[in-house]
Amino acid sequence: MPVHAPSRLTPTTIALLLLPPLLWAGNAVVGRMMQGVVPPITLNFMRWTLALLLLLPLAGWVLRPGSPLWPHWRRFALLGLLGVGLYNACQYLALKTSTPLNVTLVASSTPVWMLLLGKLFFDSPVTRRAALGAALALVGVAVVLARGDWAQLRAVQFVPGDGWMLLASVLWAWYSWLLARPQPGSEPAAIRNDWAAFLMAQMAMGLCWSGALTAGEWWLLPAATGTEPHLQWGWPLVAGLLYVAIGPSLLAYRCWGAAVTRVGPALAGIFSNLTPLFAALLSATLLGEMPRAYHAVGFVLIVGGILVSSRR
Repeated sequence: MPVHAPSRLTPTTIALLLLPPLLWAGNAVVGRMMQGVVPPITLNFMRWTLALLLLLPLAGWVLRPGSPLWPHWRRFALLGLLGVGLYNACQYLALKTSTPLNVTLVASSTPVWMLLLGKLFFDSPVTRRAALGAALALVGVAVVLARGDWAQLRAVQFVPGDGWMLLASVLWAWYSWLLARPQPGSEPAAIRNDWAAFLMAQMAMGLCWSGALTAGEWWLLPAATGTEPHLQWGWPLVAGLLYVAIGPSLLAYRCWGAAVTRVGPALAGIFSNLTPLFAALLSATLLGEMPRAYHAVGFVLIVGGILVSSRR
């Protein structure tokens, strides 16, 4: 499906843009909970393997020998590498060594990378309105992360995990632009026009990359670090896998792809800034803490940035 000019924000489009950040916020919480239960790259591989099995009844035909996937495998191998093989693996690696505050702060740079990559490689001009909207949204995220106290934000200490999350943000911006600007003839209509088939094609290729990375985590990394990875089987692992396979993998990717097609990657990237806000609210709920005034201030700034960027 070709990407048209950004459309107005209808209720359906807003719902498509809101659900992925909510599910991704839950993904960060679950990813943090899974530390010590399953190695991060292995978690990514198990997540997408389960998601592929769940999607087989809808799009299993994509994997058949005569499928239109195979003449275009290079395109889907690149999408699978970025969206399936690397992005969440980097995020889970970041959660292993970095705090949730730092990870969310670094992830909030995604709209900036959206605008920068669009300008450099996809001939997408950066308007003053788009830049102002991105700045407002980033300020809103900073207010939430600082909990209304700027001294906390200045005291943040960056660790190697923040570098993993920065890399993940750049990869996601690149993936979104490739999703929105396919080369003519690079995607067969039978796959592009069917969301399940389109996601299956990416997962099939992405699992090849993820499997190779997981093999390295289990056989090469121990030789280099002397640390043996391990799995703790039980209901926490099963419950966590079910959530990340159904919510962030299937539902979020479906909604994100549809939203990017409707409004373009730049505006969708602004909505992704709602992820840390949702994460803060989820954390408050899980810890029994009521939302505070700075949550409202951050929400107003983020929504203001969205509105400024989306106005014609």
